[in-house]
Amino acid sequence: MEWLLSGLQELFTALSIEIGHLVSPEWWRTHTVPLFNILMIDLTLAGDNAIVVGMAASKVHPSMRSKVIFWGITGAVVLRILFAGITQQMLQVIGLTLAGGLLLLFVSWKMYKQIVDQNGHSMDEVEKNLASPITPDDQKSFWGALWTIILADVSMSLDNVLAVAGAAKDSTLVLVIGLSVAIILMAVASSYIARLLGRYPWIAWLGLIIIVFVALDMIYRDSHKVFCATYNIGCSETLFQGIKHRLGFGG
Repeated sequence: MEWLLSGLQELFTALSIEIGHLVSPEWWRTHTVPLFNILMIDLTLAGDNAIVVGMAASKVHPSMRSKVIFWGITGAVVLRILFAGITQQMLQVIGLTLAGGLLLLFVSWKMYKQIVDQNGHSMDEVEKNLASPITPDDQKSFWGALWTIILADVSMSLDNVLAVAGAAKDSTLVLVIGLSVAIILMAVASSYIARLLGRYPWIAWLGLIIIVFVALDMIYRDSHKVFCATYNIGCSETLFQGIKHRLGFGG
């Protein structure tokens, strides 16, 4: 618990230092592209959360459905905040950004399969299930449904925080803005976004491309640090130039 509090404290300290830069045009010029990338990542990932929560809620008694939805969304918000503190601290360790990038590539592959195969549930189907009664044999308990949501939320929150942290790079303020947008979209507009993604698949494709780019950028940036620390390659130049010089192709 102490390392978690330490991570959150570091996050808020860095944020308080950087927040004054919001009035600087230079800050906005530097971070406009990362902020756009994060918005697309948030849009792409917010719809899945609405579908998971809605499907789990449709399995409980109608009188408990609003409670399951409320606590499912609350759990996702809390997990994103906790993961933000942990991720910000852990990505400072050489090698972990590389691992995070590889994990994001796996997430991208799952997203690609989902978009191509269209094997997920639609929001219309979820809302139809929510409006329908459920037989006692198919009914889940409140805690059973909530546990299903929490397990899914752990994976989705980690994916979201990793992607946002990778796009934000070294800016704590961009990270916090990105996660704040993710939380707001998830809390108030996730059902609409899920429908939007179903109607306009190009949004999901754009989000997927951005996540792949962020993953590859994380892998490249941390590979640079790993090679520098291990082999003393590329410490004062790009990784590509460092390897090229070591192979005798540099000038």
